[in-house]
Formats: sequence, structure tokens, C-alpha cells
Amino acid sequence: MSPLDFLADLVNPDLAFLPKALAIAVMSAIMCGVVGCYVVLRGMAFIGDAVAHAVFPGLAVAFLFSGSLVLGGITAGVLTALLVALFSQNRRVREDSVIGVFFVAAFALGIVIISRAPGYAGSLQQFLFGSITGIPDRDLLVVGGTGLFLLLAVALLHKEFVAVTLDREMARALGLRVLPLDLTLYVLVTLAVVMAVQTIGNILVLALLVTPAATARLLTDRLAAMMVLAPAIGAGSAVVGLYLSWSWDLPVGGTVVLVLTAAFLLAFLLAPRHGALTRLARARL
Repeated sequence: MSPLDFLADLVNPDLAFLPKALAIAVMSAIMCGVVGCYVVLRGMAFIGDAVAHAVFPGLAVAFLFSGSLVLGGITAGVLTALLVALFSQNRRVREDSVIGVFFVAAFALGIVIISRAPGYAGSLQQFLFGSITGIPDRDLLVVGGTGLFLLLAVALLHKEFVAVTLDREMARALGLRVLPLDLTLYVLVTLAVVMAVQTIGNILVLALLVTPAATARLLTDRLAAMMVLAPAIGAGSAVVGLYLSWSWDLPVGGTVVLVLTAAFLLAFLLAPRHGALTRLARARL
């Protein structure tokens, strides 16, 4: 299928789910790209995978009561993220250890809850592998509203997030309230991850959160540029991934992740300053 054929399908009234899927994918990628910059700089990549598991009890309860999976996932993820942020303030236990304890416990709780419903495995397959072609209209509005809220919060608190990310003790010395900032950042990461779960599923969600930011990190030394490049790389990869999956009948989530990985590998090899081949070429001169 040519790109022109894909564009024709996007405006085809009989394929109304396709532009909606594209919108969900792009919005999720932008959200993950923005907060992913803080995640990469702070060295907390593990949280993306952990949050994806933590939302499971909320999804389970929403499924049992025929509610919105998105709202159920947000509720469970935010509650668990708040617990992690609170317990992480005790520096005796490392942040990654606290994450491991609470998010695995949340996932286990979800398994126990959903096991009470017959036929649950097939119904929640979209949570594991993504299913953006079957998302209801109300979830499109939820994703859009969540994205606007997330971008506004980042714009208002960017300087504070950077200070806490780069040096927590210095941030305290400057009078910043580290705990509320930690809580806010965890909540924003949770919101982005819950939205992305619909696009590429629980199993692959870490890629959408970390890979665009890691790619941008290779391309620039400036944080401002990184926070523009990361969502752009994520959104572009989402568009290309959806096009390839639609053209060749491939899984959307896996295709998007492979496109993201290809972008990362190209940056790793060819980035103007930090690319492996670029450095090798300069060394030979």
C-alpha cells in the first residue's frame, strides 16, 4: 500500500476507526515523549513497565463492572504511584526497590480480582497487546483531555522537575518541595503510560516511554531540544508504525516499537556528535 492509499483510507467514511486509531497513537506518543525525558534523565526507566502492571487492578475492576478501562487504569495507577512516591522518601530503601514491591503487588491484586470473572483472558487481551482499532469514542476524549492536562502541568513545573531530576539535595537546598514534585511526576508518568497501554499494550509500553527520549538524548545536549525531539520522534514512529501495520497486516504495537527501535539505532550510529560511526570517523581524521 502506498502512502497515498493510506491517506485515502484515513478519509474513508467506512474506515472511521482508522483516523481515530491514528489520533490515539499520536497523542499517546506525544505524552510519553514529554514525560519520558524526565524518566530517562532521572534513570527511572523501570517505572514505565511497573506502572503498566500497576494499572491492572483498576482495569480488572472496570471490566467486572463494565466501566471505562481507561479511567479504571488511571485510578489504580495513580494510587499506586502515590504510594511509591511516599515510601521512596525514606532513602534507606532505594526507589527501584519500592517500585518493585508495590507495582508487582498491584499486578497480583489485579490477577486475583479478574480471576473471579469467567472468560476474562480474551476480554483483556487488548491490555496486554494493544487494540487501538477498537477504542470507543469516549476514550478518545479522555486521551485528548489527559494529554492537554499533562502538557500544561509540564509547562508550569518544568524548571522544578529539572531541578529535582538533576540533583534532589540541591533542589531541597533551594527550597523546593521535593515530595509534592515527586508525587506530581509519578502521576504524570502514570497518566502517560495508561494512555499508551491502549496503543501498544502492557507488554511493550516501556518502549513508547523510554525509546523516543533516549533517541533524542543521542541527538542533542540541550534539554529543551530533547523535549521537542522526543515527542516528535514518538509521534512520527506511531504514524509510520500504523501505516506499516495497516499495509502489511502486522500487529500495531509491535510495529510501532520496531520503528522506534530503528530510529534509536540510527541515532546511536549516526548522531552528529554522539553517534558511534560519527565518533569513529572523527577519530580517523
